Amino acid sequence: MHTHTFEGPHTRRYDVLARRLLRRAYRRIAADLVAGTPDGADVLDVGTGPGVLLMELAERRPDLRLVGLDLSEDMVTLAQKNLGDRATVRVGDVTALPFATDSFDLVVTSFSAHHWDDPAAAVPEIDRVLRPGGRFVLYDFGRAPYDTIDHAASGWTVSHDRFRTGLPFFPRSYRHVLTS
Repeated sequence: MHTHTFEGPHTRRYDVLARRLLRRAYRRIAADLVAGTPDGADVLDVGTGPGVLLMELAERRPDLRLVGLDLSEDMVTLAQKNLGDRATVRVGDVTALPFATDSFDLVVTSFSAHHWDDPAAAVPEIDRVLRPGGRFVLYDFGRAPYDTIDHAASGWTVSHDRFRTGLPFFPRSYRHVLTS
C-alpha cells in the first residue's frame, strides 16, 4: 500500500471525511459487527485510519477490547487522538501483524483491503492472530481482492453478500465473512 497517500495533509482530510461523510457507513458496520461478537471480545481493526469504526464500536460495546492497526504513523496519531483511552492503536502491516498468536476473536477491515499490496500474505497472519472459531470480516468495494483472500483461506467457511452503507454516493459495498 502506498502510505504517502495517507500521510501529512491527506491524513487530516481523510480524518474529516471519515468522521463526517463516512460516519453513517461506520455506524452500520459497527451495528452489524456487535450483534455477533461475544462479550469481552478482543477486536482488531486492520487499516483503522483515524479510528472511526473503533469509536463506533466503543460506543456500542464498552466491554470490547479494541485495537487498531494502520501503516501510516499519521493515521495512528489521529486515531489515538480520536479514541483517547477507548482503544489501543499501533503502526503495522497486515502481512506481519505485531501481535501474539490467538490474540483476537474478531479481525475486521473496512474499505482497506483493496489497498493491500499482498492480500494472500495477509490471510495466514490474520489466521495466526485469530483464536479458534474467530471471524475475519471484510467490508469493501467490489474491487477488493475477495478471490485472492478466499484462495489463501482454503478450508475456511466463507460468506459474501451486499452490505448497505447508507451513503448516497456509494450505497452498497460488500460484507465478506471468513471463519476459521
